[in-house]
Amino acid sequence: MSKTSIILEGKQSVDPTYQRRSQWMLTMKRFKKNKRAVVGFWMTVCIIIVAIFAKWITPFDPIEQNMNIILNPPSLNHPFGTDEYGRDILSRVIYGIQISLMVGVFGVLISVVFGVALGTAAGYFGGKTDMFIMRFMDIFMAFPSFLLAISIVSVLGPGMINVMLAIGIFSVPNFTRISRSSVLSVNSKEYIEAAKSMGAGNIRIIFKHIIPNSITPIIVLSTMRIATAILTASGLSFLGMGAQPPTPELGAMLSAGREFLRTAPHVCTIPGLIIMFIVLSFNMLGDGIRDALDPKMKL
Repeated sequence: MSKTSIILEGKQSVDPTYQRRSQWMLTMKRFKKNKRAVVGFWMTVCIIIVAIFAKWITPFDPIEQNMNIILNPPSLNHPFGTDEYGRDILSRVIYGIQISLMVGVFGVLISVVFGVALGTAAGYFGGKTDMFIMRFMDIFMAFPSFLLAISIVSVLGPGMINVMLAIGIFSVPNFTRISRSSVLSVNSKEYIEAAKSMGAGNIRIIFKHIIPNSITPIIVLSTMRIATAILTASGLSFLGMGAQPPTPELGAMLSAGREFLRTAPHVCTIPGLIIMFIVLSFNMLGDGIRDALDPKMKL
């Protein structure tokens, strides 16, 4: 279609491609005007770059020990100092960022897949399906998230893979509820009724109409849940239930460094500050995406 709109039966019909492009441009304008969101975006980009190229930017082997430089303060050779085994903290922090980001992304991905599937089924089919799924989710939400994660890891055993599974499981109810709410809103639209009247099957309607038009809140929640997942993984590792020595994980480094908080505070404070930086960046980015996608927000 060469024109952006056509006149049909006295009413103006907007070209869907142009409409989507205009909506995208409006969203980007909202995002760019939010300075906090832009800062969060570039902070997140820096974190992702460090995680991807960790192997090539680390100055030392993160697990190599050197007993001659134990607990050295920050210097030119070791900008973040060394730990109780003489390992370079900068190298360990870089690999710790990679591990934390991987745990956060894959943990949230697990919860998105199952949460969207359950929420879509509950919202679209309704009835007994909706009641059964949501009551089951209510049982999960009755437990505090971190306590539920500890219970799951206690059953499965320590390790980062089990931490990912725990994060994915305790986050499913949140995604299920948000997905169900969005699906209920979309399911009442006229184009859904039109698709059903034309004989479209449930699978086609769900994947072509329901999910694409209800995915926006899931994107926002996913960005914010990555920060929660990283914080949870660090907490589990701090308790000794996540990464095991000598894996350079930020929570485990924070736990090991607390013994030297008075004599060598850099061993503990630097991993803690990095965790704060990562969580802050994803929270700022998530808030910015939420505001940009909210049609009630004004430029």
